[in-house]
Amino acid sequence: MAHRDIAIRAEGLVKHFKDIKAVDGVDLSVPAGTVYGVLGPNGAGKTTTVRMLATLLRPDAGSATVFGHDIATDPAAVRTQVSLTGQYASLDEDLTGVENLVLLSRLYGYTKPAARSRAEDLLEAFGLGYAAGKQVKSYSGGMRRRLDIAASIIITPKLLFLDEPTTGLDPRSRNQVWEVIRTIVGEGTTVLLTTQYLEEADQLAGRIAVIDTGKVIAEGTPGELKSSVGAGSIRLRLHNTDQRGHAQKVLTDALGAQVEFDDDPVALTALLKPGEDTAAQGSHALGELAKAGILVDDFSLGQPSLDEVFLALTDRVDA
Repeated sequence: MAHRDIAIRAEGLVKHFKDIKAVDGVDLSVPAGTVYGVLGPNGAGKTTTVRMLATLLRPDAGSATVFGHDIATDPAAVRTQVSLTGQYASLDEDLTGVENLVLLSRLYGYTKPAARSRAEDLLEAFGLGYAAGKQVKSYSGGMRRRLDIAASIIITPKLLFLDEPTTGLDPRSRNQVWEVIRTIVGEGTTVLLTTQYLEEADQLAGRIAVIDTGKVIAEGTPGELKSSVGAGSIRLRLHNTDQRGHAQKVLTDALGAQVEFDDDPVALTALLKPGEDTAAQGSHALGELAKAGILVDDFSLGQPSLDEVFLALTDRVDA
């Protein structure tokens, strides 16, 4: 990938806080114009990594560049490229939504009329126009997060750091924030998203780095990560309950894999072989059941979930 296509390149980033190594040799390569997910539990080192990349903390070892600018030797240039929305809304709750954005726009150098226009445009774009004149203290959590992200793009950044932007939000508010993120990326901004929500990473990110105990323990597309921990599975619901035992034997012979009964008395699940075509294995299994006279009412093929990926990866680290 050409240099100009890389938004962030980090090699061996390390950060200590007294005796605690919060970040322990993190490597990242973030393609420009994408959502890149950094996934991990609380205390994994996600926020510390972001703060180093945003030049708010100086690394103790390693190096990183943001659009070619070194975070240690050229932090001023990095700051012209980036914006950061932290885990908690950084808004004045006694001001209205529009007053918050006008204030920040003026600080960025907008004239008074231009600041008002920019604020109103952002509020409309983020679905907050109806609440422009209300104090932020009256906003819901989802409204505050959307306003906080709007404040981060008054000057459209090339790179936006979103540090756990949906923590504590209800599902509807989370979906609204996801739509905002997709819109921002669609307009050309790169987003580095830290999250502990596996579904969020799966929904938004083109590539994901899984961080645990300050280290990147896996990296790839959601599909690559799912494939890395094992094969998918086929789940079947039979027409006749009394055929389940026979179906288990047929599937075991056909697939050479583990077949388990589900709680549903007519259902069973067979694991598929890793590295082989999932659809072909599923087709073969159904063909063998048909030859045996076993009627199947429903079946589905699936990969492991990101939850299963994360548990498998962190279990390996803890082992």
